[in-house]
Amino acid sequence: MKTNESAENYLETILILSRKLPVVRSVDVSEELGFKKSSVSVAMKNLRENGHITVSKAGYITLTESGREIAEMIYERHNVLSGWLKRLGVDEKIAAKDACRMEHVISRESFAAIKKAVEQDAAL
Repeated sequence: MKTNESAENYLETILILSRKLPVVRSVDVSEELGFKKSSVSVAMKNLRENGHITVSKAGYITLTESGREIAEMIYERHNVLSGWLKRLGVDEKIAAKDACRMEHVISRESFAAIKKAVEQDAAL
């Protein structure tokens, strides 16, 4: 399940959009990320070829099992890390931006430790 940061961002965006919209299309991803349609088209082709998404004849994008697994992992990391940073007093926008960078490079072990600490703090 090795992917690069760009692919992870696209998969996370598809997941988020799929929770807000009845269907997700490349144009929706393009608008959400502020990227050119041609760039998104290339990325969708790569994600499809790597088995992370399927695209219907109507252009509707669906995450495959592997794509959903990656997207949910990145989305969870983002939420936990940004929430943790905000609780530490970091401005919300900075916390979101930093979490977006951290979510791709943090080890499973470090993330699990942070998540455990955050959950323990929330229980207090």
